[in-house]
Amino acid sequence: MNMQDVLVNKISTIERCVKRIHQEYNHTPENLIDLTKQDSIVMNIQRAYEATIDLSVHMISERKLGFPKLRMDAFSLLYEDGIIDAKLATSLLRIGEFLSTALKKDTVEEIDILESILTDDIDAFLKFTLLINYRFASSFSY
Repeated sequence: MNMQDVLVNKISTIERCVKRIHQEYNHTPENLIDLTKQDSIVMNIQRAYEATIDLSVHMISERKLGFPKLRMDAFSLLYEDGIIDAKLATSLLRIGEFLSTALKKDTVEEIDILESILTDDIDAFLKFTLLINYRFASSFSY
């Protein structure tokens, strides 16, 4: 798969997941108590996060920035190369830390952390896709 295909597929996945997250959450904290909605939200956060990591690793490879020791290190490498800013890197790392805890359990025990991710960090996925698309879409051969 060429880089343009990777870019389009990963961005599409991220956008679909974020749309679904917003539909389920609907800026209504009470929706986080509903386990079906909570599960849908967390699973879509995970899918968006995985697609963001995959896209990051492709970008790192394309730019020959090395190889991240841990998957979350991909954001640090992109930050160090000036591709993403500190705020975006921090939001994506925070989401990753949340997922590493939440996915080990059947339910999210700390709803306030999930709510904080949804209100403060979830749009980092879209910011990431816009930035990557803007900075790199024209540089890949079709």
